[in-house]
Amino acid sequence: MSGPSYWKILTRRKALTIDNDDDSGSGGSQGKLGRILNTFDLTALGVGATLGVGVYVLAGHVSKDQAGPSVVLSFLIAAAASFLAGLCYAEFGARVPKSGSAYIYSYVCIGEFMAFIIGWNLMLEYIIGSASVSRGLSLYIDTLANDTMKLHFREVAPMEWDFMSSYFDFFGFTVAILLGVALAFGLKKSTMVNNLFTVLNIFIVLFVIIAGAINADISNWNINPANVSSIYNVGEGGFFPFGFEGTLRGAATCFFGFVGFDCIATTGEEVKNPRKAIPRAILLSLCTIFLAYFGVSTVLTLMWPYYKQDVNAPLPFVFNEIGWNFAKWTVAIGGIIGLVASLFGAMFPQPRIIYAMAQDGLIFKALGDVSPKFKTPVFGTMCAALLTGTMAGLFDLKALVNMLSIGTLTAYTAVAISILILRFSEEPKNNTIPSTSKQAYENSNLLKSGNRLTGSAFMKQLFSAGCMKEPTRISSNVVGILVTLYCLVSLALALTIYYAKQALYDLEPWALTLAGTLLSVMLLVLLLMSVQPRESGEAPFAFRWSRCCPPSAYSSTST
Repeated sequence: MSGPSYWKILTRRKALTIDNDDDSGSGGSQGKLGRILNTFDLTALGVGATLGVGVYVLAGHVSKDQAGPSVVLSFLIAAAASFLAGLCYAEFGARVPKSGSAYIYSYVCIGEFMAFIIGWNLMLEYIIGSASVSRGLSLYIDTLANDTMKLHFREVAPMEWDFMSSYFDFFGFTVAILLGVALAFGLKKSTMVNNLFTVLNIFIVLFVIIAGAINADISNWNINPANVSSIYNVGEGGFFPFGFEGTLRGAATCFFGFVGFDCIATTGEEVKNPRKAIPRAILLSLCTIFLAYFGVSTVLTLMWPYYKQDVNAPLPFVFNEIGWNFAKWTVAIGGIIGLVASLFGAMFPQPRIIYAMAQDGLIFKALGDVSPKFKTPVFGTMCAALLTGTMAGLFDLKALVNMLSIGTLTAYTAVAISILILRFSEEPKNNTIPSTSKQAYENSNLLKSGNRLTGSAFMKQLFSAGCMKEPTRISSNVVGILVTLYCLVSLALALTIYYAKQALYDLEPWALTLAGTLLSVMLLVLLLMSVQPRESGEAPFAFRWSRCCPPSAYSSTST
């Protein structure tokens, strides 16, 4: 008798057990993570994890080299993209209130092999992100101390490898270890400290916006290149000195200023009321972060010409140039507070991902053991902190930042695909999603090898829009194929725009035809997908763009 096929093993999906006490606020049985976090804690965690480098570094860098005053629009475009990703996380966080974020979502909807890849991607993202913030904090403080630590560490522990730092950063290593200890042995107290740091950071951002508005000069948004020395890169001047293309390039850079809010989704088993708290915290944190970025970038470019900005510490530099020394040191201290809060938010999700993967047997079980006393995975937390500190000590900041982006984009893509799959899935026979019963099974039925489509069945379902009100295995498989096709066509269109950019600018027929064909196929796939039957059960959170969906698709608690 033959065993299960490799395809079934790689695409088997997780059946979740959602306990009745998930929303009650109780701690649950012994060995579970303690439910101690509320909406304010989660919002502070998301804001603290994200509102650091973007405010104190990113605005000056993007305005000087890429977008000029239109950096405010770059942040707006990046915020719109992040908001869409945040809606996906919010809906899944309410549906599946479990630790693991994108890992658990992909395990529920796509399969074990993809979950394994996403889980390791997330660990890489959080560890590298934490190491980069730790290293950045060390460099920031060392700059204020006239490079004292750098000179001493080069004498004590020099390194000669090209792809690593020129010295081992003991300060960055120590900060990561100390914060790991705080997370492992005192979650509630460390959360209170993070809340305090986040509130202080927001007050400093408000101070920057108010002080900047007092010193604003609207003429800095309408600079004439003829009146500026040729040693500066002024571009075309005006609000779009580098064209709208520069604004879009700036948006791509600003997007990573919003990376970090997804740490909220890793706390599903530590939140008192996850189905309400997680969506609210994600959306509140994204709105707060956008307002802070938009306000700071606005006053920064109004206070001082964009081409004279300092790319490493723009805010202290500008206040120093206008003679506000008190503001300069206030912002310098705020930078330290913001980076510490950002480091806490970056390190917080690491043990949660490790815990979720250990519970599923995809990494060593010991890493996910929860302490009965501290209600945290102590061993996994300390291992993550040790690895973070080691990378912060060994690698240069630029190398760490360059390694960060791919994991984030992969995770966001997996969550968006999982939401599509779940919404068009065949619903379980005995349970709606999510269920109030003891057992709830999240199962997409899209990748079972036994559900094979014939060509005639596929075409019949593809063009028989409106014939069925409820999703079936056939319609779910059709949507799965359409999602895959959409991803492939999107990739082809992106490559076309990248490699044939000049041909598109020159309006060459072959480039326009190719791009237009790919765009038409994308729109057709979206249209065919939209008319397929979708779930009708109540959802604890679902963002609806229009009122044309059937009334049964709405819940009284939906947003």
